[in-house]
Amino acid sequence: MAVVPLTGLEDADRVRSVIESVWGEQVLPREMVRAFQHAGSVLYGAEAPGGDLVGFVLGFAGLSEGLHVHSHMLAAVPEWQDRGVGFALKLAQRAHCLDHGIEQVRWTFDPLVARNARFNLGKLGAEAFRLLPNFYGRMTDRLNRDDRSDRFELRWRLSSERVGRALAGEAERPRIGEALVARDERGMPRPTGKPPQPGATVAVPADHHALKGRDPAAARAWRDAVEEAARWCFEAGLAAVWLDRDRGYVFDLPEAAP
Repeated sequence: MAVVPLTGLEDADRVRSVIESVWGEQVLPREMVRAFQHAGSVLYGAEAPGGDLVGFVLGFAGLSEGLHVHSHMLAAVPEWQDRGVGFALKLAQRAHCLDHGIEQVRWTFDPLVARNARFNLGKLGAEAFRLLPNFYGRMTDRLNRDDRSDRFELRWRLSSERVGRALAGEAERPRIGEALVARDERGMPRPTGKPPQPGATVAVPADHHALKGRDPAAARAWRDAVEEAARWCFEAGLAAVWLDRDRGYVFDLPEAAP
């Protein structure tokens, strides 16, 4: 696999092909991809040995609360998932930003998708600092339809010690305190009523997409419980810094800016 910049018109169609394989429909027009390319946005692709595009990452400059890159999309085709494609693309994005004097990348993700949380918080060293309820409104793609589009916003401080440790495979597991949301014997969310403190945990389903398919009511219960507990944690000045396989999100004091 090779990571390459995507600058040509034909690359716009290759990006759309990856989007279709992951989300099931064209959610980004070719003209918009082309405009991002022309404006100098951060667009890298992962190519298989035969030259097929198997993943991409797309980010663009953001100005709210300071200059940063907003990483809008990261995807790998299903047969190349869990093979290091996403990590390689994020490393390329990080290098590009640092080369241009940009020290922070931000993006959003669904807090109920545990595999993405482990990657974002543990593998990359980002931290979630804000809840964006129903951020995109009603979505119609294969992964998000019939669900509320709650999102966590992440902050990836590219030169921080936390990120350096995570990228070296030396991320430190934070202290774990009391649960705000636990998992009961039926696999349902159980709010505890505990106040948010450093180390607070919020459980999530092991596989939200599978749960949504077999038990939509249970998936909605998890969505509501996580949204409420996370809101309390963020309002208390905490950040989501880890996803523990048993206890869920671990909230702690955010890392000081470098």
